[in-house]
Amino acid sequence: MDEVKQLVTDIKNKNLKPIYFLMGEEPYYIDKISDFIENSILSQEERGFNQMTLYGRDVSIEDIISNAKRYPMMAEYQVVIIKEAQDLSRTIEKLASYAKNPQPTTILVVNYKYKKIDKRKALYKSIKKTGVIYESKTLYENQVADWIRRTLSPKSYTITPKAAQMLVEFLGTDLSKINNELEKLQIILPKDSQITPEVIEENIGISKDYNNFELRKAVGERNAKKAHKIANYFADNPKDNPIVVTVALLFNFFSHLLHFHGLKDKSPRNVASALRINPYFVNEYVLAARNYPMRNVSAVISVLRDFDVKSKGVGANAVSQGDLLKELLFRILN
Repeated sequence: MDEVKQLVTDIKNKNLKPIYFLMGEEPYYIDKISDFIENSILSQEERGFNQMTLYGRDVSIEDIISNAKRYPMMAEYQVVIIKEAQDLSRTIEKLASYAKNPQPTTILVVNYKYKKIDKRKALYKSIKKTGVIYESKTLYENQVADWIRRTLSPKSYTITPKAAQMLVEFLGTDLSKINNELEKLQIILPKDSQITPEVIEENIGISKDYNNFELRKAVGERNAKKAHKIANYFADNPKDNPIVVTVALLFNFFSHLLHFHGLKDKSPRNVASALRINPYFVNEYVLAARNYPMRNVSAVISVLRDFDVKSKGVGANAVSQGDLLKELLFRILN
């Protein structure tokens, strides 16, 4: 995120490069940077003759080079944007000849989503010298809640840790999906508002009481009544609560718990740092560690591995998701 801010600042200050090669698994920042360049380098009047958008499936590398070598008309720069450039992955290295000596009056933006170019080859080395290579990496799940907080902060909104966790568990690590939901909430809520679980439930449709976050908490507390109540809700709504996701989350929780048991320094700050979790959730692990000694945790992880296979249909085709989850909870809690 800091790298993106610096890149945007450089563009605003007219510290421009002839090539911006945007690549990587996370498309959110690739789109954001590309859109910013598209809307900020040229004036509205200049764009008619000096800005074009091409798509990888429709052009060759030779077409891109030919357009990039053109001179701008009545403007300082021309902007050439290549979207879906990953469709040119078999021939992308041919762009190296242009990258070695790019047209200084052209801003070439290459959106190379879900893939990376080889850092050992000529294209990467050439762009590194003459332009900018930005790699957009997928955030780990434990990093997304902090990303949500940092995204909302400049817009004068805050979010509770539980509300952020609800979004992560419901939407995963897809930043575009999460940002879309955050933008909807910003339309509804006045500035300086706090986004709470109640706001999430009312406006996005994620239950604040019946979700994987609450199930994990109930399991950690060995609260069988609450855990089975949530399991019954999941059984009635299997499409919104697939067991594969639930098993993965519980596996992650008990893996962290095993790590927690092995820590010498169990101070809240060290636990949060070692487990890469929000400090808000440290107490959950402290309580769960009392309820599940290390030997029990290892046994639970073994059970979860078994049910991970079953949840994917291996050896349990005739069993419903709801029954499978209830059996899993029985094995963990007893």
